[in-house]
Amino acid sequence: MDTNDYTIRLEKKEDYRAVENLIRESFWNVYRPGCSEHYVMHVLRDDPAFIPELDFVMEQNGELIGQNMFMRTVINADDGRTVPVLTMGPIGITPELKRRGYGKKLLDYSLEKAAAMGFGAVLFEGNIGFYGHSGFSYARNFSIRYHDLPEGADDSFFLCRELIPGYLSGVTGVYETPKGYYVDDADVEEFDKSFPPKEKLKLPGQIFG
Repeated sequence: MDTNDYTIRLEKKEDYRAVENLIRESFWNVYRPGCSEHYVMHVLRDDPAFIPELDFVMEQNGELIGQNMFMRTVINADDGRTVPVLTMGPIGITPELKRRGYGKKLLDYSLEKAAAMGFGAVLFEGNIGFYGHSGFSYARNFSIRYHDLPEGADDSFFLCRELIPGYLSGVTGVYETPKGYYVDDADVEEFDKSFPPKEKLKLPGQIFG
């Protein structure tokens, strides 16, 4: 996908380090002091659930400015079925270009490609204020529950979009986060040492300590 301003293409192996650094810059001190997303991406590329055909980068003037990727996962339905779905992210845009529409362009493009491959729905954790503009709504509206979340707890972070209309009709159940997203803090710290030092800050609005 080419426009006058940017290009979206599949990630290549030679992009890996630059993409991890982009993710680090994008997420640093956003959800926690420092971040773990760059290590998560490093780990997920070797996960069997990773989908190389849906691993995208965005470029501008030959420089990486964004990335998004998808993983296979399932809904464990209450009737005993295992319903294949996707999860997504980390999706990141370089900090100096955030809030300028690039994230939505990358998101919409990657969702279109996922739909073209025949995947039925995407579920993940995100902000409805942003992702609602790309067709996501609360997963509770599809009767899908977030694993390990107590009944009555705030689930407004848990979002869903059908890629095939009606794909989740008649499905109730629990979403399963791919195990690859769970990383050890010590491993994150060790991996981060290979990048230039950055100050970890405790900031208002962070959801993890």
